[in-house]
Amino acid sequence: MEREGIVSKIIYKNEKNQYVVFAVETKDGEDETFVGYLSGIEEGMYIVAQGEYVDHPNYNIQFKVSEYEVKMPDDLMSMERYLGSGAIKGVGEIMAKRIIRKFGMDTFRIIEEEPERLAEIKGISERKANEIGVQFIEKQAMREALMFLSEFGISPTLAVKIFNEYGQRMYTIIKKNPYQIAEDISGVGFKTADAIAMRAGIGMQSDFRVRAGILYTLNQATGLGHVYLPRRIAISWTRQLLEKSGEIAEESIETQLMNLQVEGKVVFRERDGEDIIYAANFYNRELDAARMLLENKSMVHVEDEEIRRILKEIEKKNNMTLDELQKEAVRQAVEQGVLVITGGPGTGKTTTINAIIQYYEMKGAEILLAAPTGRAAKRMTEATGYKAQTIHRLLELSSGVPEEGDGTGNAGIRFERNASNPLDADVIIIDEMSMVDMFLMHSLLAAVVPGTHLILVGDENQLPSVGAGNVLKDIIRSGCVPVVALKQIFRQEEGSSIVENAHKINKGEEIVLDNKSKDFFYLPRTNVRDIITELGLLLTRKLPGYVGCDSKEIQVLTPMRNGELGVENLNRQLQQVLNPAHARKKEKECNNGTIFREGDKVMQIRNNYKLEWTIYSGKGRFKLEEGVGVFNGDMGVIREIDDYNEEVVVLFDDDKEVRYPYNLLDELELSYAITIHKSQGSEYPAVILPLFSGPRVLLNRNLLYTAVTRARQCVVIVGNGYLVENMIHNNDEQKRYSSLDMRLQELYESGF
Repeated sequence: MEREGIVSKIIYKNEKNQYVVFAVETKDGEDETFVGYLSGIEEGMYIVAQGEYVDHPNYNIQFKVSEYEVKMPDDLMSMERYLGSGAIKGVGEIMAKRIIRKFGMDTFRIIEEEPERLAEIKGISERKANEIGVQFIEKQAMREALMFLSEFGISPTLAVKIFNEYGQRMYTIIKKNPYQIAEDISGVGFKTADAIAMRAGIGMQSDFRVRAGILYTLNQATGLGHVYLPRRIAISWTRQLLEKSGEIAEESIETQLMNLQVEGKVVFRERDGEDIIYAANFYNRELDAARMLLENKSMVHVEDEEIRRILKEIEKKNNMTLDELQKEAVRQAVEQGVLVITGGPGTGKTTTINAIIQYYEMKGAEILLAAPTGRAAKRMTEATGYKAQTIHRLLELSSGVPEEGDGTGNAGIRFERNASNPLDADVIIIDEMSMVDMFLMHSLLAAVVPGTHLILVGDENQLPSVGAGNVLKDIIRSGCVPVVALKQIFRQEEGSSIVENAHKINKGEEIVLDNKSKDFFYLPRTNVRDIITELGLLLTRKLPGYVGCDSKEIQVLTPMRNGELGVENLNRQLQQVLNPAHARKKEKECNNGTIFREGDKVMQIRNNYKLEWTIYSGKGRFKLEEGVGVFNGDMGVIREIDDYNEEVVVLFDDDKEVRYPYNLLDELELSYAITIHKSQGSEYPAVILPLFSGPRVLLNRNLLYTAVTRARQCVVIVGNGYLVENMIHNNDEQKRYSSLDMRLQELYESGF
């Protein structure tokens, strides 16, 4: 349905999500209430809106806008309403009538081109006439921009961004090189710019298009975890992107690569005899991270006798005995500026961290603990008894003015803790380092003052970070930073088959699935339907009592997103079992068909650095802490669905409460089942692995190892036992192009 008229009043506007309630005086003279998620709406605009009427429980009939465009009123009555709407200060209804009566259909031209003539009307001075003209032109410029950009299929929200960025230069940029928008404006990708360019008549072989395609390819590669691409792959992927119709000559891509290198937009290097190409911002981050790591790599000599004495006190106090490698880790943590502690499950990493903390506590040192995710930080707190937080909170993610976007997928992020305002600590310990990507590592190092002891702890055999880079493995591989690899398996001595099998998997050795273990089980099933039925029984009847936890604490992990045993289908099936529809539970159906229900287990699926959260205390719900930022992999439960404010309230594992506007629900998904990749850094009382079939590239040793090591008390594999054997023997991991090890070695060898 289409309705049009003048925006007479903005009743309510949420600056965070652009939800607007506004009054419109329609063309037929009616006053109506419009609502919707709209950016750029201002009083006095004449809009043509598409939508439907809805009956709000408190505010009666409203017109819910799905899309709109701005245009100029084209009849005398609408022109009069526009001028009298308050859009132009100093012109009310009476004055608007006088102006229209005097100039008729020529009114807008007079105001724009000959504003001094308004002084011919009683009550308008020459000064006021010129002020009206200036205001009209300013608003006209925005309206014309929105109308012009709408011809290229650009939404009003994006149009406002473009106009605010470029002003009148916008017209030249759109017509000559719309690909510049993708470089300059956060949230605009190559495909959007390419669609604009096609409408603007820019050729498929345009140099601008080839250049933009190269930069887009390199930046998209970071989304797959790569810091650089081999030259041959960069060219191949760029050609695939650009060849919609007709071939793109490789020479054209080569030419633009050289131009981008000259401009400093890309960097060429060589690895293993092959040319490799970086987006300049990622090369610089990697090089800078290597420099900062080596700057922190100082040495402080402490007498061995003193270290031995304190370690004996710690062992006696905690009634434990550290092995030689654990003692070596403590000694290195005391003497080295940077130290990596690595080891598989059950090798005593947590015990070692506790010993290091107690050593520094006895010295009166200021200690900070952090991990990449809220769940990992909470687990670190429980294991050490010492407060840990996420790295983002440690660095004080800011809701203030963002840094300039860098094309890394982290545009708009700003940390209050940085080189100008570093962390105040003697010792910083970071756990689950395999999850830390290059961007976060760079930001962390920038906030660490040389002289601070930085201790990085993690299992190098876990899956790499979701974001670009392979930080932990690269640091270890470089040989430029001290590393202590813990090897003795302590939990195996306690009879844990989880730990024993995890180490066998990591070594490529077969595991025995005979169900004689107390914490590692295999339930053979011959078809997918039986597997899904068994998952429901395990979650509701068998495992909660066995491991002593709620069914929602047990996690189903799967290698895939799609297919019958993929995340999407399993979540639909498990929701019906664990949180079925009920008259007392509110629901919200999303555009993609997902139904969210109060009590549902959910996960954030992309980083959102602007979402606000609050931590409350007690029944009175006193605010303990507030901040911004919810991150990919954060898990929680839907506490409330608020139709009145059109929000879903989620309580996350680290006690953060977040209110999601309905238009942001695409950032959430059900999480009764999650991919193994998403489970990194987490630990669950019990883990269930449904395995039946799937592509070889997903079913490898590294994936199975990560899944098994997520379980604290129990692992249950349901399905095809032969697939387990195949995964153990498949040591092919997806190649990740990163080079922090090279940067470290180059600087180290240069005598840095």
